[in-house]
Amino acid sequence: MGFTSVLRGAGLQCGPDRVQAFLRATEHVDLYWAGRLTLCADPDDLPRYDAAYRAYFGGAPPRPRTTVELDSVTVGVAASDVEVLKHKDISEFDAAPLIARLTPLPPRRRSRRLRKARRGRVDLARTVRAMIETGGEIALPRHRRRGEKARRLVLLIDVSGSMAAYSDALLRFAHVVARAMPAEVHTIGTRLTRVTRQLRERDPERALRAAGRAIPDYEGGTRLGDALRRFNQRWRQRGAVVVLFSDGWERGDTTLLATEMARLRRLSHKVIWANPHAGKQGYRPLQGGVVAALPHVDTMVAGHSVHALEELLKEVRRA
Repeated sequence: MGFTSVLRGAGLQCGPDRVQAFLRATEHVDLYWAGRLTLCADPDDLPRYDAAYRAYFGGAPPRPRTTVELDSVTVGVAASDVEVLKHKDISEFDAAPLIARLTPLPPRRRSRRLRKARRGRVDLARTVRAMIETGGEIALPRHRRRGEKARRLVLLIDVSGSMAAYSDALLRFAHVVARAMPAEVHTIGTRLTRVTRQLRERDPERALRAAGRAIPDYEGGTRLGDALRRFNQRWRQRGAVVVLFSDGWERGDTTLLATEMARLRRLSHKVIWANPHAGKQGYRPLQGGVVAALPHVDTMVAGHSVHALEELLKEVRRA
């Protein structure tokens, strides 16, 4: 745990999920490799990881035994297995370890606050202060421009009976996202339930148990239109990126769903529909809810695998 604190100080994103994966991995492989595999999310993290390892434990990090061919074969097979699981339907296996390794990045937007910059509009006040500091001599003009800040993200997760096979994995995904960026999380069934506070809990198992206790309509019916009306009335986030996870089976009024989706689209920066069936061969958007909502959706993506969730995070980031 002390080592992971050092890594965080070095700039690595060692959240609680990654730390738990690291501790489990140390039961099976050498500590150095356990941390390298679970705590490094990017190639740029590797040199910082090695430097932190040397500083904390002393001595040079171990190097792979390149003379033993079996090691490279084993690593290749393990990597291949992980890649296969990434493309496998999350309703068919426990995807929690792979979902915990996802690294969400928030969408960005221009802020109203002006910041120092090399180019942009002239910052007269800073330019004059620079001249005063040099005794009144003419100084190079200082500039400022609008900075960037994270755009809010909203996750709306269908937890009705038809989505039961995916609900647990999607709530775990929401937990990872809510811990990484400013995000609002609501579940949709026969009613709308806000679970943002519950999913901010560090431990994923405790977070999911708390969310489960808060959701009264888990694996019940589906009334997307009614739930979206409540969301638009009370929780709407102007300029947010909204991701709706649902298979589109609507038991309520599809006309109401179309009306509320149109309203949601007007209020949002972008609306993304993640449908677990959209990534399956032969899928056609024929469900009443999908037909009613699709004209008001910017993008429909697959939501059935870890790879699909990775692609969704890229779509969110691009927004």
